[in-house]
Amino acid sequence: MTDPISAAAGAVEQGLADATRDYAPEHEHRPLGAYGVFTAAFGTTFGASMFAAYRHAGGFPERVSAGDIALMGMATHKVTRLLAKDRVTSFLRAPFTEYQDRAGHGELEEKARGRGMQLAAGELLICPYCLAQWVVGAFAVGMVAAPRLTRVLTAMWTAEAISDFAQLAYHAAEEKA
Repeated sequence: MTDPISAAAGAVEQGLADATRDYAPEHEHRPLGAYGVFTAAFGTTFGASMFAAYRHAGGFPERVSAGDIALMGMATHKVTRLLAKDRVTSFLRAPFTEYQDRAGHGELEEKARGRGMQLAAGELLICPYCLAQWVVGAFAVGMVAAPRLTRVLTAMWTAEAISDFAQLAYHAAEEKA
């Protein structure tokens, strides 16, 4: 006999499968249920973290400066590329991805593998654009709970991103010479 929680989860899963069956051709299967789980996980984690940060700080900052927004934006760019593309962080993605090829300056090209949660996690982990919401959400919580530390960290990753752009510009100039 199946326990009530497993039975309910199975019914929800079957209902979602029935409702989304015709969304895409079978050869282009999209793990919509897993996307829903990740969306709920992000919303819950972000909301709870922001609430805790709000309580810890005694409120939200009066405003967020343009400088803080620029730091968070550049740092988000850098951190998402580190997580999604860097060779050294490939061990984090390996359970969910398949190596395809080198992709240039310290980066790899990978493909998500599996089905369901494994596929959805792989798609998230190889997509800097997809990871950006998670990373900038963490920085936003940090700006409320620990703004000084968050500014130091975002400044560090922003400086690293600027260095990357300078390296690429230098390499391009050498190629033209």
